[in-house]
Amino acid sequence: MADSRTTYGGLDVFKLIAAFLVVAIHISPLTTYTPMGDFLLTRVLARVAVPFFFMVTGQFVLGPYLLGRSSFPPVAKALKKLLLLYAFAILLYLPIGLYAGHYQDLSPLSLFRLLVFDGTFYHLWYFPGCILGILVLCLLRKLLPRKGLPVAVLLLYAVALLGDSYYGFTAQLPGLAAAYDLGFQLYSYTRNGLFMAPLFLWMGAVLGQRPHPLPLRKYKIGLALALLAMAAEGLLLHHFQMQRHDSMYLMLPVVMGLLYPLLLSWNPKPSPLCRTLSTWIYVLHPAMLVVLRGGAKVTGCTDWVIGNSLVQYLGVCLLSLLAALAVAFLLYRLRPPAPASQARAWITLDRDALAHNVSTLQALLPKHTRLMPAVKANAYGHGGPQIARELNRLGIHAFCVACAGEGVQLRKAGVKGEILVLGYTHPSQVPLLRRYHLTQTVVDLSYAQELAHYGKPLHVHVAVDTGMHRLGEDVHHLDAICSIFSLKSLRIDGIFTHLSRADSRAPQDIAFTEAQADSFSRLRDALAERGIPCPPYHLLASAGMLHYPHLGGAFARPGLALYGITEAQETSPLSLRPVLSLRARVAAVKPLAQGESAGYGRAFVAPHPMRIAVLTIGYGDGLPRSLGLQGGWVLLHGHRAPILGQLCMDQTIVDVTHLPQTAPGDSAVLIGRDGEETLSVSTLAQQTGTIPNELLSRLSPRLERRIT
Repeated sequence: MADSRTTYGGLDVFKLIAAFLVVAIHISPLTTYTPMGDFLLTRVLARVAVPFFFMVTGQFVLGPYLLGRSSFPPVAKALKKLLLLYAFAILLYLPIGLYAGHYQDLSPLSLFRLLVFDGTFYHLWYFPGCILGILVLCLLRKLLPRKGLPVAVLLLYAVALLGDSYYGFTAQLPGLAAAYDLGFQLYSYTRNGLFMAPLFLWMGAVLGQRPHPLPLRKYKIGLALALLAMAAEGLLLHHFQMQRHDSMYLMLPVVMGLLYPLLLSWNPKPSPLCRTLSTWIYVLHPAMLVVLRGGAKVTGCTDWVIGNSLVQYLGVCLLSLLAALAVAFLLYRLRPPAPASQARAWITLDRDALAHNVSTLQALLPKHTRLMPAVKANAYGHGGPQIARELNRLGIHAFCVACAGEGVQLRKAGVKGEILVLGYTHPSQVPLLRRYHLTQTVVDLSYAQELAHYGKPLHVHVAVDTGMHRLGEDVHHLDAICSIFSLKSLRIDGIFTHLSRADSRAPQDIAFTEAQADSFSRLRDALAERGIPCPPYHLLASAGMLHYPHLGGAFARPGLALYGITEAQETSPLSLRPVLSLRARVAAVKPLAQGESAGYGRAFVAPHPMRIAVLTIGYGDGLPRSLGLQGGWVLLHGHRAPILGQLCMDQTIVDVTHLPQTAPGDSAVLIGRDGEETLSVSTLAQQTGTIPNELLSRLSPRLERRIT
């Protein structure tokens, strides 16, 4: 798993640098001054740009799938975006291409070559290359064992090298040269999505998902040496005229393998603007070259603008940057307006707190144990899609939900990775499991047989009952569990149990929990004795992680702890931070005379003259209706304000007699911090005689949720 503290700001910044390196490749900025220096810059150093773009795509589109952490390739959204951008660029450069005569006498084969391999303009090959590379990798992932994938992509890259920088060797072997010449009828260069792209897409997927074992200093030294070696390689090949093209070198994958971890470790503030600008600089810079040359010709400045390669490069960079800024501004203006924020009542989610909790919980576990957060019940009221997408960003690609509907909601929100449905799914909904690539829990043998009757492969985890007596086949029913493993249409990806009293430190509860873990371990051993390879297992939820982290497993399923809350927070040894805060607006402030009542049922009668404030939140938003009768309060201006009477569906009345500064539009805190005061979920649960889980899961979907 990638370091949870990674923000990918380094990738954002380097995207912009890489875009300007691509411009340099097409302009050759140093030729006026030093042709050899220009060769080193544009034909060696700048060749890191396109592999870098491939690697970023590989990390964020294919990472979990290629590493086996997701059972399906979540590529539809990425392919759609690439196709739309490619289609736009084709239309943009069509007039220029027609004017330059690029599309004269096009045969069907030539058109196919342009659209699928070469690109319809010289820099547009990247888009079909990326699309084809993604499809090739997904196909290889299905056809080959996971360990065979790196071998396959390296072989494809070797084919690319022999048709590119090392073509001088290939040309000396008539049979091989003839095979390459035949290929060149289909594509102009081996620099394409079939041969070059798969390796770098795969490298990005691997390097982006795994921790980096070496100290950063060694990566820096290694990168410097690798760049020197690649420069020497490029100069030698150039000297002996070996290159048919010069996009790829033997040392290029080594350079990228050292550069990418350094960029991941560099964490400036993430910059969506850099991402947008880099894309549009890449797309628009040839058009800006045409504009610059046309402007220079009209103004009579051709000699010193176009005649000087560095001036020409800087001019194209400036025009491309301005054009990209204009596109970014236009896209921003065309974006549908977001719903009014913080207008009534809203939930704020602390991104840094979530990352801190992920890092803290991961550090608690054995190295081989990965987090599989519980995002059921709308991520305990925090917002399932928002939290799961943020966890994806933090490198987590396994989740568990309560029902298939919750899994479908996450998929529609673009969440990637394995999604385990912990609860029962009715047979009529089984097609949803396959359509949305969900993993189903097998609750017992009869249910497993029912799933098997569906007749199509289903990914499942087997639930084992070790003493909670909820879902799961009884741990002592070894024959039944073996029968589940014998059902051919079930792809068993995991086996798990649930510890029912892991939150208690009472001696009898500790003994019960240890007995559960021991019986689960004996079951796994018994399966192995019968020749059944035990799949990855998991048994720890939040309480188990806090008190029994040594039990490990392939996964741990944090729920409440992930969100910074424990049911016995005062005794928790961990510095978890609450992720959620809840606020509402003051709608009105008014006097309440002695003897007057407020709210339904006259549950509160003023004992003396008072000032009250009406808040725009109520039990329709998930708060307990009786909160005001049980000593509940909110925070206003850093002070406590008691809740009066019964909550209404959409409003809550509070006492602000002691807070004369309170006015309509002020915000009140119902969960969270205000000044020196804090109102925690645990406190709120205590006041109402329930548990934090219940309170959080009842928070209404109509509450806007925003990650900050």
